[in-house]
Amino acid sequence: MLTHGCARCPWSNRQHGETRGLESEVVVADRSAEEAAFSGRGPGPPGAVPVVTARTGVGRRVRHTAGDAIAHLKASDPAMARLIATVGPCGLEIRPAGSTFAALAESITHQQLTGRAAAAIHARLCALFDDPASGPSPEVLAAMPDEALRGCGLSGAKVLALRDLAARTLAGEVPTLPELRSLDSEEVIRRLTTIRGIGRWTVEMLLVFRLGHPDILAVDDYGLRKGFRAAVGLGTGRGGLPTPRELAAHGARWAPYRSAASWYLWRAVDGL
Repeated sequence: MLTHGCARCPWSNRQHGETRGLESEVVVADRSAEEAAFSGRGPGPPGAVPVVTARTGVGRRVRHTAGDAIAHLKASDPAMARLIATVGPCGLEIRPAGSTFAALAESITHQQLTGRAAAAIHARLCALFDDPASGPSPEVLAAMPDEALRGCGLSGAKVLALRDLAARTLAGEVPTLPELRSLDSEEVIRRLTTIRGIGRWTVEMLLVFRLGHPDILAVDDYGLRKGFRAAVGLGTGRGGLPTPRELAAHGARWAPYRSAASWYLWRAVDGL
């Protein structure tokens, strides 16, 4: 599911340190799979952004709306204000997950694949279970033979990653969705990246598109860095891209709405 690049700059999660045991299959040339899988392009008016509640400190929760985010981004950064004027309303959509296991299993299934291929493989995987609409369950997946999983089109590395996810879920090591929502983003990242095949970028995308966290900036994301170059200016990295440190430093002014800022930077790439 790792496809948050841009339509003209193919890349894979190898650029995000997420290759622990994962084989290269089809390098993604667009970001449609990740956005489609996580956003769901669900119901609601065009450009609608849900009201989300995020933990910003110990015991502290703050409600965020699209209007709050756009007003802050425009006031804090002239470059972002110009980008917002060009792109229009923020269309970041959240698709709630049924469980942490289901969300991460879908992420693993989609890694390094184009949107259509990933969706087909995930559908075949879900069809192995009694309730395909609910997706895989850790109990059934753990008992399923490798041949059945490989028959869906999954690589051996992804089968191992799914088995590790299932085993950790059954052992109680994977936080539930309510537990994840009670943690700050770095603690979510720390806990979930102990799972085989799950790296920081995958968890950051889950935080943005599944949990609706309003303040995530995936500084290693190639699409974001290219969007920054287009919308804000040249960085000191290769090809004029900002380094992750430069993106993080400039992006500090977008807090606590860096998820919305990320959506606009991805749109800047789409317009190239």
